[in-house]
Amino acid sequence: MWEILNIIGTIAFALSGVLVAMEERYDLMGVYILGFITAFGGGAIRNLLIGVPVTELWDQGPLFITAVLVMTAAFLFPGILKWTLLKRGVFFDAIGLGTFSAQGALFAASMGLPLSAAIAAAALTGTGGGMVRDVLAGRKPLFLQKEIYIAWTLIPGVLIGSGFVTSDIGAFIIVVSVVLLRLASVVWQWHLPQRRLPVDEKTREPDD
Repeated sequence: MWEILNIIGTIAFALSGVLVAMEERYDLMGVYILGFITAFGGGAIRNLLIGVPVTELWDQGPLFITAVLVMTAAFLFPGILKWTLLKRGVFFDAIGLGTFSAQGALFAASMGLPLSAAIAAAALTGTGGGMVRDVLAGRKPLFLQKEIYIAWTLIPGVLIGSGFVTSDIGAFIIVVSVVLLRLASVVWQWHLPQRRLPVDEKTREPDD
């Protein structure tokens, strides 16, 4: 299941990076760079956090080849991206969020790390690549926008990290749940409670 999630997440995030790069009108090299960062950035950040050598990423030759093939196909035939229906690659990003957050939690659990590490690994693996992608593209990161995003990574982090879910079927159900919840939060604009400091109208500066 870990390998399957790795493949699905890599493909989804690579396509997410390609879609953002093409919307920003990057050239072919920019498409590859943004796609690679989106697909592998979260894993690199996770490895740094939990003490795994970042160099282990270079042992994923088949995944790199898969990402290159997928990004090349999307660049040559951009029509395959039109069925995403949701703006700014949210569809692919939701799939990557669900698969990589579960994969990160599984990775931490397989190393015998505590629940807190599993939660952090799920959050960083699921959102790290997309965060770097949006920063490089000059966009407001998705996890900072009003629709619920990073909070959904708590589901795999808690359920897998606590040992409550250990089967492949359970992990698959978690992935599907996170993907559907993320898409639902965009479609119906779900957001977490917000608080604002009171503003003194007398001293308030005019908006730009």
